[in-house]
Amino acid sequence: MQHLDDATRTELEAAAFRRLLRHLDANKDVQNIDLMILADFCRNCLSKWLVTAAEERGETLDYETAREYVYGMPYSAWKANHQAPASDAQLAALEARQQRKANGGADA
Repeated sequence: MQHLDDATRTELEAAAFRRLLRHLDANKDVQNIDLMILADFCRNCLSKWLVTAAEERGETLDYETAREYVYGMPYSAWKANHQAPASDAQLAALEARQQRKANGGADA
């Protein structure tokens, strides 16, 4: 993508991000814990990254507003309607991933 000017590259990145949000919205059955286990990020991470990006540019964006943008609804509504309780296997897999990361494993 080096051949693209900054504005075009930014537009493409923004379009890809919006598509990721639509994809996550269309796949609400994919739980945040599963995303964390597999990819080390989740919808909440995306929300935090938006807040950080805003701060880096001198803008104000609170976490709850960012979460509502990422989730497409208030987080409390998403959680009540779409978040399943984490299973023992999911919790164990997340803990194992965090341990590997803390120990400098391949996931770090």
